[in-house]
Amino acid sequence: MNTDPIEGIHLQEESVDFKVLIFKFVKHWYLFVLTVFVAIIVAFLFNNYTAPVYEVDATLLIKQDQSMADPSRAIGIGLYSQNKSIENEVVKLRSFSHVFKVIQHLDFEVSYFEDRGMVRRELYHETPFEIVFDTAIPQATGLNYTITLLNTSEYLLEAEGEYVRMYDYGEAKYVESKAGKFEINQNFKFGEQISTPYNTFKVIINDRFRPNAHINRTYDFVFRDYFSLTGAFRGFTVAPISEGSSILSIKMRSKNARKAVSFINTLTDVYLSQSLEKKNQIVQNTIDFIEDQLHIISDSVLRAAEDLQEFQAANKIMNISYETEQIMQEASELEKEKAMIVVTTSYYKNLENYVRSNIDHPESLIAPSSMGIEDPVLGSLFGTLLSLYGERLDALLFVTENSPSIKVIDTKINSAKLAILENIHNNLANLEETDQKIDSLLIRLDQEASRLPVTQYELFGYQSRFDLANSIYTFLLKKRSEAQITKASNVPDNEVIDEARYDLRRGVAPNKTMNYMIALILGLVFPVVYVLGKDYLNDTVIERKDIEKLTSFPIVGQINHSNKETNMVVGTFPKSSISESFRSMRTNIQYLTKGKDSNVIMVTSDMVGAGKTFISINLASVYAQYDKKTVLLGFDLRKPKIYQDFGLSNDVGLTSYLIDEKKLDDIIQPSGKIKHLDIIMAGPVPPNPAELIASDKTKTLIEELRKKYDYIILDTPPIGLVTDAYLLMDHSDVNLFIVRQRYTHKKVFGSIINEIEDRGMKMSIAVNDIATSGVYGYQYGYGRGYGYGYGYGYGYGYGYGYYTDDKPDKKKSFLKRLFNED
Repeated sequence: MNTDPIEGIHLQEESVDFKVLIFKFVKHWYLFVLTVFVAIIVAFLFNNYTAPVYEVDATLLIKQDQSMADPSRAIGIGLYSQNKSIENEVVKLRSFSHVFKVIQHLDFEVSYFEDRGMVRRELYHETPFEIVFDTAIPQATGLNYTITLLNTSEYLLEAEGEYVRMYDYGEAKYVESKAGKFEINQNFKFGEQISTPYNTFKVIINDRFRPNAHINRTYDFVFRDYFSLTGAFRGFTVAPISEGSSILSIKMRSKNARKAVSFINTLTDVYLSQSLEKKNQIVQNTIDFIEDQLHIISDSVLRAAEDLQEFQAANKIMNISYETEQIMQEASELEKEKAMIVVTTSYYKNLENYVRSNIDHPESLIAPSSMGIEDPVLGSLFGTLLSLYGERLDALLFVTENSPSIKVIDTKINSAKLAILENIHNNLANLEETDQKIDSLLIRLDQEASRLPVTQYELFGYQSRFDLANSIYTFLLKKRSEAQITKASNVPDNEVIDEARYDLRRGVAPNKTMNYMIALILGLVFPVVYVLGKDYLNDTVIERKDIEKLTSFPIVGQINHSNKETNMVVGTFPKSSISESFRSMRTNIQYLTKGKDSNVIMVTSDMVGAGKTFISINLASVYAQYDKKTVLLGFDLRKPKIYQDFGLSNDVGLTSYLIDEKKLDDIIQPSGKIKHLDIIMAGPVPPNPAELIASDKTKTLIEELRKKYDYIILDTPPIGLVTDAYLLMDHSDVNLFIVRQRYTHKKVFGSIINEIEDRGMKMSIAVNDIATSGVYGYQYGYGRGYGYGYGYGYGYGYGYGYYTDDKPDKKKSFLKRLFNED
């Protein structure tokens, strides 16, 4: 088992993720305050400057099976009232055609508005005036008129338009469109006829007008066509109050509760009246048929009665014999039967004509029972036909005429018609046979009557003709009376349980409490998403686990952010927390160099600005402070910099030694600031730095320095840009890779680490520029979970030859600090 303490640093479990997350949010507390404040303000404005929305409702009972007590059943109308599908009734209520009829029953043609602050309210039966117009005259729709009440007798009318459509309310259609500039700004008197190129109307004061309240107030009004109104008012909902219930709840949401109440109540009224009209139409068809028959038979009755009276008067017949009376009574009964046959035959022929004419309006049919025909087979066929017609109408709410389902129903309708025609043919044949039998009986009675005295026989003839006509007439009068009573007694199939009421309106929007809750949640969610999303989309190293996912190399150091103006933090501020971080890193490195007399530590990074020179200077300073003879070599031959931090000359250095211009002792310079610390500058920039580093002179240099120093620190160029560091790894004991928080890119870092591992080289990681928590006073992230920000107080601050130059640190503005990293 590996017991190396350095490995312990790397393998430390991330048990503080939740705490780190909390610290992230606390560090951005100002974002939470700002977004919550803004969200609450927006919610306040929305709640107070949005027109309220109300909900009104009504309940409607759909009677799926008509009561046997319904008077319409007395004449067979019940056959048409089949069991109803709740779904179909819902579709009917919400259908465009039904809503269109409802709109035509209402006074919605003119919409009135008033601006109250930032809210534009629609008014309904609330304005102190009304627009009166002739529906026979086409009106321009969509043209906004503004009216200002000046006094009790005058008002100012303003409007302008350029292209408007003209709508004929009487015909319910657009008739023309007019183009041309139109503008009006004129005073008128109330009740005065106003005729513009587009509209003709009057403004009438109503009983809601109050001079003190309405003078100088401004209103808008606009004419609207039935089609747009229908579309606007189809937004209501219709649904059973519970599963399987036949009670429908009709709900509508609107900014004008009064208008919604009027619409919902008219919607149910029209729905019920249509059902009643359909039932009454069937009864009326029966009455019309009877009226036609009465008109035909009335003349015959009148003539027969006159002939009978004239004959009796001429022959002075006051009494008739018993024998004659018996014959006449028997004949009268036969005449009544014959009268029924005549009426029934007429009905059958009428029904046959209707069926053969392929009518599409079943309400035009007359039920058999309405004419006293008690034929269960025909009644059943008649009911089937009407049911199929109803099924077809319901299906057309969902499909077109060419739909296969409609064709199936049409096939069934044709089959029902054929069955009815066959039944009619059979019944007519039976009636004809019965009629012939009655005629035979009447002939027999006539023969018996012929044996009576001539006067009595002739009286029998007149009486027979009168009885036949009178029987038919009396039967028809009875059926007409029954139909009229039924029509007067008819009630709608369905019933309104509760009408919509203005005083029971419910405010549904804006939901102030809910809006404030949503605002609070959004105000909290936005900064959370921002903080987490910022890290998620950030490709730079932020947390310890970002490194641990990419490599198993140990993390030996973590250096806090420095806001000092010098790179020599350890030498200048030996008691600072950053200096302590370097001492901790020195301790960790000792485990890597244990047992060696002299150690070479190479410091590199992936790119410019990671802070490798800063680390090199201060790591060397720490060793020197422990009385270890230490030398710092500026192996960044392309862009020398160390001499600037120590204030030394760069005239001679490594390049001078490597090209044999100077000896080793000639290029070593005391730091002048820290005891036991010497510096070897890079020297003049050579044209071939990589070749010099790869030469044997470099190996000789390191060997000589090992004899003189305990620790040799090599400040090398970024390994991600040039190969110099790879060449120096052959001479180093410890390779230190500098990762800068929120600066080193994970992809670049991972690529370099993979290459190092592929070469079989060892590397240790030091994390630089870790932000500390200003809330809890200790660093978090590495070791304890390090922070989430960085500064630019150190690192490369100059151009770097073969790769990008560093930019100097600048103090961030408030907005940058607000929306960027710490």
